Amino acid sequence: MSDQNTPTLLDELDKRILQQLQSDASLSNQALAERVHASAPTCLRRVKRLIDEGVIARQVAILSPEKIGLGLTAIVEITLDNQASEQLVAFEKWVGQEPAVQQCYRVSPGPDFVLVIQVADMAAYHVLAHRLFAGQANVRNVRSFFSILRSKFETRLAV
Repeated sequence: MSDQNTPTLLDELDKRILQQLQSDASLSNQALAERVHASAPTCLRRVKRLIDEGVIARQVAILSPEKIGLGLTAIVEITLDNQASEQLVAFEKWVGQEPAVQQCYRVSPGPDFVLVIQVADMAAYHVLAHRLFAGQANVRNVRSFFSILRSKFETRLAV
């Protein structure tokens, strides 16, 4: 396995494989090989290498939040009182344990963190925000934005 921060060199076949898998990770190896114009054994070896090198981090099903009763998306800015390294890591660990927190970014400049949270409704957000932020002595400021329309949601990266 290579270093996480070192980019992996990708040739054109790797890129075609990644483009296909980002659109549909459930493709059989044979179907993938046909779509990228390679033999099945070659395709299997390439996918295994891409997994081993961490290029493919994981393969998942992407759910429709509305269909499972999680129709409210909140984008939340958090500013801490104390930005010491151990305080930042502690906060990341704290919110990282919460399933409703879909994404957590440490950012600069501005707030210390930006979170993307998916919950059922405003009442569920209020309960979550109170539990995650109000009880934390190190949280200075919470600024929440609520999505009224998701015009784009993409998981694919340009390769």
